[in-house]
Amino acid sequence: MIEGLNPALILIIGALLVPLFPQPWRRVYVIALPLVSMLQLVLHPYGSFAEASIYNVPLETFRLDNLSFIFGLIFHIAAVLGVIYAIHDDDPIHPTAGLIYAGAAIGAAFAGDLITLFVYWELTAISSVFLIWARRTESAFKAGMRYLVIQIGSGVILLAGVVLHYRETGFISFNEMNLESIGGKLIFLAFGIKCAFPFLHNWLQDSYPEATASGTVLLSAFTTKLAVYALARGYAGTDMLIWIGALMTAFPIFFAVIENDLRRVLAYSLNNQLGFMVVAVGIGTPLALNGAAAHAFCHILYKALLFMSMGAVLLRTGTCKGSELGGLYKSMPFTTVCCIIGAASISAFPLFSGFVSKSMIVSAVAGEHLTFVWLMLIFASAGVFHHSGIKIPYFAFFAHDSGIRCEEAPLSMRVAMGISAALCIGIGVFPGVLYSILPYPVDYVPYTAAHVITQLQLLMYSALAFTVMMLWKIYPPELRSTNLDTDWFYRKGATAALLPVTALAGQTTDSLFTALAKLKDRTLGLFDKTVGPGAWLSRSVDSSGMVALTMGSLLVFLLLYLL
Repeated sequence: MIEGLNPALILIIGALLVPLFPQPWRRVYVIALPLVSMLQLVLHPYGSFAEASIYNVPLETFRLDNLSFIFGLIFHIAAVLGVIYAIHDDDPIHPTAGLIYAGAAIGAAFAGDLITLFVYWELTAISSVFLIWARRTESAFKAGMRYLVIQIGSGVILLAGVVLHYRETGFISFNEMNLESIGGKLIFLAFGIKCAFPFLHNWLQDSYPEATASGTVLLSAFTTKLAVYALARGYAGTDMLIWIGALMTAFPIFFAVIENDLRRVLAYSLNNQLGFMVVAVGIGTPLALNGAAAHAFCHILYKALLFMSMGAVLLRTGTCKGSELGGLYKSMPFTTVCCIIGAASISAFPLFSGFVSKSMIVSAVAGEHLTFVWLMLIFASAGVFHHSGIKIPYFAFFAHDSGIRCEEAPLSMRVAMGISAALCIGIGVFPGVLYSILPYPVDYVPYTAAHVITQLQLLMYSALAFTVMMLWKIYPPELRSTNLDTDWFYRKGATAALLPVTALAGQTTDSLFTALAKLKDRTLGLFDKTVGPGAWLSRSVDSSGMVALTMGSLLVFLLLYLL
């Protein structure tokens, strides 16, 4: 352990060396690098380190405390799992971009000032887009461009907010802020974009399913959870977040039910789970903030596991469309089991990780007597079991037999899925291990009769509803189509609105070029008449004529001078 050395720098600088290593040493290196960085974090004492200044503005580039530690730890675990999962792929883009991305997220979590936060904030955007482009398809390129515009836009808004915040307060430290100033509002908006607030969310569903199988696993871990951390650090207890989060838990359910691409279903459920964390941050009590941190920790693991299982399906079958899959449990039994464990975790089944974290948030809401919000969270809990707990494994592995017969996932994928599944079960069975590293002291018991019975009843009723709809054939069919929600405005609506403008601009441009061509012809004709061959300015003049011309010119200049 080197005191004062930011673990993020180990990842970022070390990632730049990845392409220099030949196989198989590259595989050893990319696994060892995040493990070394994690060891630096675990052994490092709490406090403020690596302080500097720029133009007399103090910077705190490495701050380690209870809140940043738990996010830094789970980001390291996600980085390790991500590189193990992708290690079968010889493409150096994944480990290089992925480790820089992970390092940037960790660096942002350890930032003690807003300028350092901005630098790492933008680095997460620039590095992560290569995980989308690495798929090397036209749709991935377009989705990556849209993703990059939105992510960089979030950074620009953040920078504007930081400048105004410094001008209004004279402080640049990244601590508790409010919405009373313009700077505070802009910073809040920048965090909201990365957290996928309602109407700002569709970059997530647009881009994540277009990434590579390995890239989506890493993408699901860092950007949005970094935003949750930033909200917890800067805006804990902001009442607006309660209602924003409640809406986030509910609306993705309706899109997820009708979505055919199973990775897009998972992207919508990611949005749903973020809503629970945002509600907890908005409440701002120690129990709620512990719940937000715990749920972010667990969510990274079980969401990565679900994306890993769908990535393995995509790798072996070439598709993640629910209408084209089914019966894969015969060919991919290990992946099937891991997917079911991830589905049970996200659905908050007792003895799985989601139960011990989500119940803290629901209890915090009940403790504040927010009845309507509590009902929305209960509805959202049933909904996520419906579309992620049942739909994902059912349509991928157990629905009608698609006739696809393929190999099981590669060994590296199975190792990563196995570790993730073990962690999901281990945290569910032994929640005290997770509770011991939460930001505030924990006095909470998840396994009470009331908690367990209530959750099981909720899950069983949701399963019954799914079964009845399937038997009565009223469940929305898996259509071979792409659903649009708020991205309609810039993918369809904006295009249609710009057609008349584009046509008018084309006509104007044509007219302008025609007028310029005519002006060019006339100008050349005038020059030809005056200085061209045979023109009067091109003729030879004798000496007497030149004298007369010179005297006349001098006379004109003299008159102008005298007048």
